[in-house]
Amino acid sequence: MKNESPKIHMKTKQHHPLIVGTFILTATGIASRLIGFLYRIYLSRQFGEESMGIYQLLGPVLSLSFSLTAAGYQTAISKLVAEQAATQKIPSRRPLVAGLCVSLPLSLICNAVLFFFADTIAATLLQESRTASMLRILSFSIPLGAVHSCINGYFYGIKKAGIPAGAQLLEQIVRVGCVYIVSSRILAMGRTPSVSVAVLGLTVGELASMLLTIAAVWPGKLPGKSFSRLSPADGRSGNAVLFGKLMALALPLTANRIVLNLLQSVEAVSIPARLRLYGYDNATALSVYGVFTGMAMPFIYFPNALTSSVAVLLLPVISENYALGNMAAVRSATVRTVKYCGLMGFGCLGVFVLFGNWAGTTLFNSPLAGYFITTLGFICPFLYLDTTLSSILQGLGLAGHTFAMNAVCLLIRLAFIFFAVPRFGVRGFLWGLLASQLTLGILYLLCLYGFLRNKRPDT
Repeated sequence: MKNESPKIHMKTKQHHPLIVGTFILTATGIASRLIGFLYRIYLSRQFGEESMGIYQLLGPVLSLSFSLTAAGYQTAISKLVAEQAATQKIPSRRPLVAGLCVSLPLSLICNAVLFFFADTIAATLLQESRTASMLRILSFSIPLGAVHSCINGYFYGIKKAGIPAGAQLLEQIVRVGCVYIVSSRILAMGRTPSVSVAVLGLTVGELASMLLTIAAVWPGKLPGKSFSRLSPADGRSGNAVLFGKLMALALPLTANRIVLNLLQSVEAVSIPARLRLYGYDNATALSVYGVFTGMAMPFIYFPNALTSSVAVLLLPVISENYALGNMAAVRSATVRTVKYCGLMGFGCLGVFVLFGNWAGTTLFNSPLAGYFITTLGFICPFLYLDTTLSSILQGLGLAGHTFAMNAVCLLIRLAFIFFAVPRFGVRGFLWGLLASQLTLGILYLLCLYGFLRNKRPDT
């Protein structure tokens, strides 16, 4: 009996952080998405469909900036901290410091480029000069987001999801509150607020979440090795090794994300342009794009709060177990992921197909949004599953495979945009989205199955 109790204790302790962390992230994620969902309704009614389309054009710029300055480093920090925590009693904060030393300077450079070249980017890349002033406001959110993303990576690595979850919720609350207060004051002055107010809210929300995460990780708040000093045994060679590991993980992830976001940027800019070739005028094309990206897609992504929470916490868990050679735990997590995410996806499919038209007409006052929601419901089983499978593959060190598969699916979508949209309108893009998401799900499953099959079962 004495020999068995430690094993039972270790097993319970091992699974406990994932369950609790998933619950915390899911609860706050649902709350955050509910606030965001109501916020989208407010924006659509406050600024109109065309302004929403202009606002959504900023999405590719924000995603590309995040990919360049933060995304790869957050994942690398999480993976390094998790691997070190598997063999050390006290988690190390040094990966966080190393990540910030690279991520923060990059974000400041990106901030400067967006601010000083906003007119050129707006006219040349986004093909909409009205986004220039919004780009200048948006630029200041880049360094704020980089800092809090790196700190979130540390917390995910030690399986403490409360702080990132709280930061996400605070960011959403501050963003919505800022937009509402500023808009109300502008209206009280007898003027009409522009959609730039929404960009201001985004930046202020990033500031609030950054301040919260900095306060949480401040020296003395949490157990962990010193931020700035190495142990005598490590020395400068330890720093070099750490930076080498960090960059070896972060650079491929960053390169992959940049390429994918460039393709997504081409996709986002091309949709209104190809809709104009179909016969829409500029205002109608932007309105259709705004309804799709600003109303329908957030609605479809709403249940993804659960799978996104699981995905964030799966990466360090998979990394830790894979580093320890515990393939049984990796297989078990994978099987449960496929099972439950698939069931949730098919359940959401039924709900969106049955009630999509009602939701679009009632909530957004847009029959077109209802059509989009109903059609996009068919991607739910693959959309929610792909989120978690991608995290598992990255935890297993297969980021390159993930990049290649995502690139293939984005190229499928681009092919539909360039060749189907001018002929069939927005239906052509919806067909491409369905085809690409189905392809991505199949490729993920085949890749994961092949990898796990080649690994010997634990003995």
